[in-house]
Amino acid sequence: MNVDSAEIEKFGALAEDWWDDKGPMRTLHQINPVRLEFIRRGCDGRLDGRKVVDVGCGAGILSEAMARSGAHVLGVDLAESALAAARAHAQKTGPDLSGTLEYRAIAVEDLAQEAAGSFDVVTCMEMLEHVPDPQSVVRACAELLRPGGQAFFATINRNPKSYLLAILGAEYVLGLIPRGTHDYEKLIRPSELLDMARNAGLQLEELKGMHYDPIRGRARLVDDVSVNYLCRSRKAKDA
Repeated sequence: MNVDSAEIEKFGALAEDWWDDKGPMRTLHQINPVRLEFIRRGCDGRLDGRKVVDVGCGAGILSEAMARSGAHVLGVDLAESALAAARAHAQKTGPDLSGTLEYRAIAVEDLAQEAAGSFDVVTCMEMLEHVPDPQSVVRACAELLRPGGQAFFATINRNPKSYLLAILGAEYVLGLIPRGTHDYEKLIRPSELLDMARNAGLQLEELKGMHYDPIRGRARLVDDVSVNYLCRSRKAKDA
C-alpha cells in the first residue's frame, strides 16, 4: 500500500485538535477559505450538486466546507482517528450534512479500482508530500474522474526558499504547524507535479501560488509558486 505508517500516526495523533482553530491546525483553518475559493472558481463559481472526492481529507476541514457549498462529498483517508473526528464534527454542527457528506477509510488507489470515472471533482490538498509514491496518487485521482472532470492539488515546492519558510520558519520558528510536519526531500516541484499529471492523462488548467501572512493569519492566491502552490487540471472529455 502506498502509505507511510509514521505519517498516518503523526496526523492521527492530532485528531482531537484538528477542529480547534486556535490550536496546532490553525493555519489549515486560515488557508481553507482560499483553497475552497480556488476550487469553486475552477468549477464555474459553484459546487452545487457536484460529486466530489477529497483525498487525504484528515478530519474534514475542506470536505465539510465543500459539502456546505452544495457538493456531494466523499472524504477518504487512512487515519481512522482523524476520520472519527471528521464524523463527530459533522454530526455536531448539524444534521443537514447527512445526505451530502460521507467519510471512508480507504486508499485512493483502492477507491479508484471500485469507483473509476465516478466523480466530477477530485481534491488532494497538502497530501502528496506525505506519501511514498505521489505519482500513484495522482494517477488514482485521474482514474476517479469522469471525462471532463477536474483534479485540484495543493503541495509545497522544493527549493531553499521553501525550506526556510515552510519548514524552518513555519514549524520551528513561528510554530504555525507542528514540528516535523514536512520532510524536505518529499516536497514536490511544480514541474514534477505537472509531469505526474500529464502521465496520468490530466491537462493543466491553472497553477497559482499561495501567500500566507502569519501576522494577520490570512492567505491569498499569487502568481509566485516558489513555496505553497495549487494546481487545477482536467481529464480530457474523450478519455
